Amino acid sequence: MPYYYNYGDFLANNIYCILLIPVLVLSAWAQLQVSGNFRRYSGVQNRRRLTGAQAAEAVLRAHGVFDVPVRRCSGSLTDHYDPRDNTIYLSDPVFGAATIAAVGVACHEAGHAVQYAENYALIRLRSAIIPVTQIGSKFSFILLLAGMLLYSQPLFLVGIVLFSLTTVFQLVTLPVEFNASHRAIETIEGQYLLDEDEIAGAKKVLRAAAMTYVAALLMSALQLLRFVLIFIGRNGGRRGGGRSR
Repeated sequence: MPYYYNYGDFLANNIYCILLIPVLVLSAWAQLQVSGNFRRYSGVQNRRRLTGAQAAEAVLRAHGVFDVPVRRCSGSLTDHYDPRDNTIYLSDPVFGAATIAAVGVACHEAGHAVQYAENYALIRLRSAIIPVTQIGSKFSFILLLAGMLLYSQPLFLVGIVLFSLTTVFQLVTLPVEFNASHRAIETIEGQYLLDEDEIAGAKKVLRAAAMTYVAALLMSALQLLRFVLIFIGRNGGRRGGGRSR
């Protein structure tokens, strides 16, 4: 095995490891913030005794959306909007709970339903690239591994391109999530679903959730950077290998 392959991989892996530490710290912090804030504000009843399901329905009505059902799903923090059946699913601690956290989370998911109803460009873009992203995530690591083991730059490059689709998906997802939270808070304030001092708690829950998407994007971008550096390092070594011997 030529020395320049080892050097290129060594350099890329070291840069990756150095940058990985702060990204892992951010990811762990974001998860702690999500669970901590959700637990904290799940213990605080909102003064209007508005449940998560009622809050989601209020957001939908405020935006003239009347064809999206709100249903219960099992688990905790499993809340989501499913565009396939045009339904908002709220977890047990959210659906029937009249807490500040429940209102914040439910309104965020309703924000996604409103995005689809209003044909928000980025949500449509994210939906459009999901099939391609799924293909990329399924085959990228196979091609990357094969390219590394066989020292095949073409295979490795195709693997990088496929993996980059995951990063693009994370990049598009970030503004979509921030926009859904913005719509949620805007409607909470406009429809007076929470009192002014309660809104701060809902914002904390949603900001913490948004940070998990930031961490996911950074992790994906960091992995992509590592693969690109390996590719560049091997190409550079291949060009210079003959002269160095």
